[in-house]
Amino acid sequence: MRENLRIGVVGATGVVGREVLAALYARDVPMEQVQAFGSERSKGLEVEYGEDTLEVELATADAFKGLHVVLLATPAEASRTLAPAAQAAGAWVVDASNAFRSDGNVPLILPGFNTEALGPGFSFKGRVVSLPGIVTSATVHLVEPLRRAFGVVRAQVTALMGASSAGVRGISELEKQTADLLSGREPEPQAFPHRVGFNLVPQVGGFMVNSPWTEEEGGWTLEAARLFAALGEVPVLAGTAVQVPTFHGHGLSVNVQLKKPAPVEQVRAALKTSPALKVLDAPGERIYPMPMLVMSDPAVHVGRVRAFPQAPEWVTLFASVDNAGRAASHLVDAGLKLSERPS
Repeated sequence: MRENLRIGVVGATGVVGREVLAALYARDVPMEQVQAFGSERSKGLEVEYGEDTLEVELATADAFKGLHVVLLATPAEASRTLAPAAQAAGAWVVDASNAFRSDGNVPLILPGFNTEALGPGFSFKGRVVSLPGIVTSATVHLVEPLRRAFGVVRAQVTALMGASSAGVRGISELEKQTADLLSGREPEPQAFPHRVGFNLVPQVGGFMVNSPWTEEEGGWTLEAARLFAALGEVPVLAGTAVQVPTFHGHGLSVNVQLKKPAPVEQVRAALKTSPALKVLDAPGERIYPMPMLVMSDPAVHVGRVRAFPQAPEWVTLFASVDNAGRAASHLVDAGLKLSERPS
């Protein structure tokens, strides 16, 4: 890591932004090399950096001057303005929102899958890179070892997404709704299309124009296609996103169609070859993935691996992922890799 490296974290008071600061601290990045940025509402607040604190500065175009890397843990509408500003200031930019995921001129990078594309030997237009969504990234890591071992036709996902997918606002709303309902009051939804407290909502984010698919669900298909295209084989990824009344972490029920049947033991062995995965699969002992187990763990937990005797090419599994922690880890991994490129 460069001794004079300067990193800006934008959205530092948000769910992912705070995790980014924790990840930088865990990687021994000195506090003097990190600046925290936020909106007008967050300006002047203090955020933790190890045992110290950083004062949040207002994110403006001028504020990015002198920074080598800018990590955007911001909503898409903010990223569309801030990313070009940081790029114009000469910084490398990593964006965790969906602002640039469909832009063919912006590299889509999943650390641990195609991280090498950030290295000095690869050229790309501009100084901005985009990260896939957490459901996409977790599912791609689940599919890739199976693709290498057996070939994969498609993966169908039901994503059970915690309230933190909507940031601090989502967590606060679930807290309030839970308290209201326990007190006999019916809350009004604001961050979600319907009450999420003690409920399941089969819609995460807005719907695509003239489409029955939400932007979250459509993003999985597009992002997976972009990531797998470089390998010459593109398994189709599709499914349903469900907002669930948990605060942190996502659960993924995944059905994978293999190109050739494989015994469960071989599937489990293939999953264990991936450093991005942790296999927890002893259901008789009540050992399987759950969101409460995955918090602060960068690995995707996977278990409940099953096959259908009547359709041996299909495999079913369940996975859990720390959505905020993993997004933060991806931002930091990509940012530090970009910092190795020539200025």
